[in-house]
Amino acid sequence: MKKTMPSPAIYPDIASFHNELGLPAPQHPLISYVSYEGMQFQREFSSRIMLNFYKVSFIHKTNGMVRYGQHYYDFKEGGLCFMAPGQLISGASPEKSLSGVIIFFHPDLIRHHSLAKKIRQYGFFSYAVSEALHLTEKEKAVVLKIFDQIGMELDTPADRFSQDLLVSGLELLLDYSNRFYHRQFAAQRDDDHGLLNRLDTVLLQYFDSDAPSRSGLPSVQHVSAQLHFSPDYLSDLLRANTGLNTQQHIHRKLLETAKDLLGAGEWSVADIAYKLGFEQPQSFNRLFKSKTGMSPLAYRQSLKAGTDTL
Repeated sequence: MKKTMPSPAIYPDIASFHNELGLPAPQHPLISYVSYEGMQFQREFSSRIMLNFYKVSFIHKTNGMVRYGQHYYDFKEGGLCFMAPGQLISGASPEKSLSGVIIFFHPDLIRHHSLAKKIRQYGFFSYAVSEALHLTEKEKAVVLKIFDQIGMELDTPADRFSQDLLVSGLELLLDYSNRFYHRQFAAQRDDDHGLLNRLDTVLLQYFDSDAPSRSGLPSVQHVSAQLHFSPDYLSDLLRANTGLNTQQHIHRKLLETAKDLLGAGEWSVADIAYKLGFEQPQSFNRLFKSKTGMSPLAYRQSLKAGTDTL
């Protein structure tokens, strides 16, 4: 009999999660600033938990590998991690072994501010824990200062300016995080050619197999998993270093493969479409023409005309 997966423990608000962590009630119902060291766990977490609010964690240097979910990650240099509402954490609680600070904030805090729309632009809320933002010493000082400013504002008696100042602090923290992630992407540029080679290998292997006929076109999720990145992190990394996201790189390799097959002349246009993973040849024709300015058949004829003139 198939074992059913237990339902996740869902924490709808910050107060309920504070209680789970053995922390005092939050000073503000929609945002809190806490230390890992202050947590006193009431019990083991369930195998899966879900928070209905945002979590931004600054993890100080640790002794090495830290369990987070079902995997272990190297946090010897510390890092900044982000989690959006509704994301699942699998496995035992990681917090027991960590040192650092956390800001929890509920979507309702920013609902009537411009940050409510802007927050969708911060792709790092969808990154895996293994893709934490590793900060330089100067960057750590900047980030910790903002954390502390938010903490001090929460210690200040509330007035009509409080919420605006708290949201402004969050936006500043996220904007700096965005800047520092792009610095991290740039630092990975030395491995840019290696990453592109690995990406091309994954796509070539996919198109050379029967995977397209079984599963269709290669997805961003498939490629990301093969390269051991989360989908959003890989797309942002590629875009920062090449100007193209993962989907655009998939289309680039698909068109290269299609041109090779059209040039070989062994397959009809329809057969090439099915071989590449399209459900309908018309979809292949539309994509090819949108990217090259001519239909697949016109492209094949142009190659033949060029050969005839030699």
